[in-house]
Amino acid sequence: MGTLSEKHIVILAAGDFPRAEAPLRALREADLRICCDSAAEALVAHGLEPDRIVGDLDSLSPAFRKRFADRITHISEQDDNDLTKAFHLSLPLSPSRITIVGATGRREDHTLGNISLLLDYAREAACPVTMLTDYGRFEAIFDTATLPSVPGQQISIFAFDNILTIESAGLKYPTGQVRFDTLWKATLNEALSASFTLTLSHPSGVLLFFADA
Repeated sequence: MGTLSEKHIVILAAGDFPRAEAPLRALREADLRICCDSAAEALVAHGLEPDRIVGDLDSLSPAFRKRFADRITHISEQDDNDLTKAFHLSLPLSPSRITIVGATGRREDHTLGNISLLLDYAREAACPVTMLTDYGRFEAIFDTATLPSVPGQQISIFAFDNILTIESAGLKYPTGQVRFDTLWKATLNEALSASFTLTLSHPSGVLLFFADA
């Protein structure tokens, strides 16, 4: 749990319910848990309760709608998915950090969409936003950064800007000649030490995946 000046909000999406310890611990220790629609039922099945439930409610059972009526925010519009609705619900609550879990698995198109949305969320939030999976975590950067790592940890870099160049220091494979025109181009790199530096040629959105070491 956070201190009085901190509020760690964890959003549980309706993908595969987490199995790994890191996302499960985030759910247990959250100051506030926001569930996307039917993810609330999965959370309760694992012994925890939602603080907020948000979405179009198309997959939430009538029994849960009644049980948690005082915690439900019904948003019927379809321009945003339920994860984005949950994210926007969290922003006025003054979070010190936001962690997203359960955003991967099941349909691959949902998985890809949810991961790509992390860039939008990180731009919009005034606090760190991280996505935890059963295999690691996604983070976003927008300019040159030095990031902590574990020697031997696999690091994948995803960018959506084919004029961007990224010089790396502290990674096994150089990235300076990579053209980011497809997703696989800078995946499966490896950290050599306790940190690495990515130097971006210009500000741009970059997603990083840190595999669990």
